[in-house]
Amino acid sequence: MLHGAGGTAEHGISYLRKYADELNIILLAPVSRDYSWDIIADEGFGADVIYIDQSLAYLFENYEINTQQLTIGGFSDGASYALSLGLGNGDLFTHVLAFSPGFIHTEEMVGKPKVFISHGIDDDILPINPCSRRIMRQLTSADYHPEYLEFEGRHEIPDQIIKAALSWFLQ
Repeated sequence: MLHGAGGTAEHGISYLRKYADELNIILLAPVSRDYSWDIIADEGFGADVIYIDQSLAYLFENYEINTQQLTIGGFSDGASYALSLGLGNGDLFTHVLAFSPGFIHTEEMVGKPKVFISHGIDDDILPINPCSRRIMRQLTSADYHPEYLEFEGRHEIPDQIIKAALSWFLQ
């Protein structure tokens, strides 16, 4: 789980932590090398991708990971980064969870991970029309069929959205 701009690793996993033991989920929450993820802070992939790759290598070496259910997710800038990495590495990630994303940046979509997107209709940080609704049009035209939930709310992830995302992921 990837945090939003200015966030911390704790912020990244805080939404899912209370469900991890019950659902037998291993959480990884890397922190960006700058105030946000490199595609946003530096306008290109770099140190953050390397760090995430090293973190995943550590997980694969030290834990039994179900590669048939490997997701990347995030909130806000972290959601944009998760979509970008997840769609560009769909041969690794089977699922992408994007809570209030702003955009997708990937040179090539690889594989076909399943995608879940949610967004508050009153989001004043990343407004829904130029963000998630635009992303939905992009993904639909690329023959992806994401699970998409709009909710009454702002730039947040209500608990019912977390539960819906986890239920979708564990199907």
